[in-house]
Amino acid sequence: MRTSKIERKTKETEISLFVDLDGKGRSSIETGIGFFDHMLSLLSFHSGFDLNVRAQGDLDVCDHHTIEDCGIALGNALKEALGQKNGIQRYGFFQLPMDETLCSVTLDISGRPYLVFHAEFKRETIGNFSTEMVEEFLRALCVQAGMTLHVNVLYGTNDHHKIEAIFKALGKALKQAVLVTGDHIPSSKGWIEV
Repeated sequence: MRTSKIERKTKETEISLFVDLDGKGRSSIETGIGFFDHMLSLLSFHSGFDLNVRAQGDLDVCDHHTIEDCGIALGNALKEALGQKNGIQRYGFFQLPMDETLCSVTLDISGRPYLVFHAEFKRETIGNFSTEMVEEFLRALCVQAGMTLHVNVLYGTNDHHKIEAIFKALGKALKQAVLVTGDHIPSSKGWIEV
């Protein structure tokens, strides 16, 4: 069973997160940030992961801590659920159109965290979600999961579409990368950091 349950509690947030990498793409998300809930639901659907998230954070301050800590929790859960990473494809790539927007997501579950993020937003917020938090969420996810991630919004004008394309493409790329096709460690070194 490639599952993980993470409980994370700080003075700023309290998060309970469950992921099943071999699920059906079902989700139940409650973070108090409507647009973020929508994006995590899309990530779940397009990855095929079952994802449950309950987050309470200091939204009276802003959305930063809640979103970043959800990235930390999800990264930890992915790392735990993948275990030794035996037989996974390791790499994932997806290029996704969302109306006028085209987004490319390429990733390597390598044990080496790195984020390259090329996307520009005109709006500061969508609902009570700060657009700058897309990059912060992805950075937290990469660091904790031990994943190299390149996100490129090639073009687009609507910020909602750009962000939605990122989360959908990330889901599709993760689905490829975690697919089990053998029983060996997917590295010529015979080892991936866990």
